[in-house]
Amino acid sequence: MHRILDEIAIRRAIARIANEIIERNKGIEDIVLMGIVTRGVYLAERLQKAIREIEGKDVPVYALNASFFRDDRRDAEFLPMEFMGKIDGKRVVLVDDVLFTGRTVRAAMDALMVKDRPRSVQLVGLIDRGHRELPIRGDFIGKNVPTSQSEKIIVHLKEQDGEDSVYVADKEKDSEH
Repeated sequence: MHRILDEIAIRRAIARIANEIIERNKGIEDIVLMGIVTRGVYLAERLQKAIREIEGKDVPVYALNASFFRDDRRDAEFLPMEFMGKIDGKRVVLVDDVLFTGRTVRAAMDALMVKDRPRSVQLVGLIDRGHRELPIRGDFIGKNVPTSQSEKIIVHLKEQDGEDSVYVADKEKDSEH
């Protein structure tokens, strides 16, 4: 495994993304952060904190489990309504740790549309590793990391894993994750 981001780099990426969200949306009016379960929720909470430090106000954070809506995993439990609160007419900022094929993001957007009709949907990825199978593009990216199909990205966040770091690993050699 090779570390590509440490705690400081992740903190800087979150701060930069928070500023970019505020700038692109000309403030935080009608912004909702929607973290894709699991690590996307922790990242959304960190973005909320960074936005609060800049703007002096909170934006709502909700968790979204879009597993049921994935087209490649039909055995998932039905949990699309996990988030409470209205997103109708809001600018929803979807937050995920790794952007890869685009299937999780597509599933998340399907889940959002079942709940309400957001004004817009923007996408945050801490890491964008490429390899899209669907025409989905991140609006706010922490780091672009070109990878091969034989590699994987491993994101560790303190809330889940006890440390903040991002690694690139070979799927065969580093099979512990």
